[in-house]
Amino acid sequence: MSGGLFDGQEPALPQPGAGAPLAERMRPRTLDQVVGQDHLVGENGALRRVFEDGELASMVFWGPPGTGKTTLARLLAQRADLLFRPFSAVLGGIKEVRAAMQEAQRLRAGGGRRTLLFVDEIHRFNKAQQDAFLPFVESGDIVLVGATTENPSFEIVGPLLSRTTVHLLQPLTAEALVALLRRALDDVEHGLGAKRIVVRDEQLEAIADYASGDGRRALVALEAAAQRVDVGSTLDDAVLRSVFAGRALLYDKSGERHYDLISALHKSVRSSDPDAALYWLQRMLRSGEDPLFLARRLVRMASEDIGLADPTALRTAVAAMEAYRFLGSPEGELALAQATIYLAVAPKSNAVYRASKQVDAVLAEGYAHEVPMQLRNAPTALMKGMGWAKGQAYAHDEEGALTGMRCLPDALEGRRFYEPTAYGFEQRIADRLEAIRREVSARRSAEETRED
Repeated sequence: MSGGLFDGQEPALPQPGAGAPLAERMRPRTLDQVVGQDHLVGENGALRRVFEDGELASMVFWGPPGTGKTTLARLLAQRADLLFRPFSAVLGGIKEVRAAMQEAQRLRAGGGRRTLLFVDEIHRFNKAQQDAFLPFVESGDIVLVGATTENPSFEIVGPLLSRTTVHLLQPLTAEALVALLRRALDDVEHGLGAKRIVVRDEQLEAIADYASGDGRRALVALEAAAQRVDVGSTLDDAVLRSVFAGRALLYDKSGERHYDLISALHKSVRSSDPDAALYWLQRMLRSGEDPLFLARRLVRMASEDIGLADPTALRTAVAAMEAYRFLGSPEGELALAQATIYLAVAPKSNAVYRASKQVDAVLAEGYAHEVPMQLRNAPTALMKGMGWAKGQAYAHDEEGALTGMRCLPDALEGRRFYEPTAYGFEQRIADRLEAIRREVSARRSAEETRED
């Protein structure tokens, strides 16, 4: 993408030359050629309505790479008869963008066409830089179309986000990718049709799997394979294997996909699905995630989602983390897999988590309750004389190691934060806790009767 100023002569949808990459040559030239985004461009889709009305407002395209964000922006500019001004936040700075916006302002004031400013990777601009778009968007001097792979809720400033509509683009399905690849093979003018390569359906499906939802990646792989075979030849599986040899799973350890994958792992464990949990664990490990990050998340799951339903779960998770530290990769990864499966099949309870959150809610109210006198230490005679430790009972001296002593502040007396579930070991805890509460209540009643 260009970083220089637009000269007003570039057509809205430039035709790539014969030497351009296949992915560029096969870029859709009409809305009907766009695949995989039927929710946007299909009948009654939000962008289909924009195309039909011709009324274009600023928007943000949010989605993974290779799903058509740039293409849709180009088609929108063509449909609305706007000058298309592409810009990459990776290759240029806000200074160049500001100059482009000022030029668009001058063109509009001079009676020229309005400008669609397409900013790829818009999330890479900081808050102050994003604020620079606001006056030009509000005045209508530009139609801003931003593209991002990151969640706009977190990466785009509120004032700018409120002046745009957000459209979510989905990864292309395997079916959509196969259709895209078949079109490239059949297209004589722009694609590979002139080379008459024979590619089996299962090979196209393999490329689709390799691309993992990325149309550009699929076309790059097909072009790389086509360059290794002769005109009129049949694509050999060995050629495909050589193309796939450098395969790297789509993953960004600091981006949205990172959080999606760890969420998938966590929810698979919580849902007691060991097969899915193991898949997401291995997927993250093979994508380059820090194994100790995953180990820490397993420890968290053991407390948050299992807790006292299986007290062994926490020990298992911590042991797996220590085993990895001792063995490293790849041997230590097996311990993480073992812990993941154990946590997935363990009985589930979030009672500890809920109890902790309830206590936090009380503390957030801000009132610091005094420690009851019977719970305080009394190391001096003065403190004893003033009531410190009065009524204190030593549990080990009592039958069953139980006392009727009240331990919560008076204002919180009777509150129950921890309520065990009926699952796993926690059912035994529930039974014992109920017995404890009955006995403690009986002792308190007996003590109150004696005092009366």
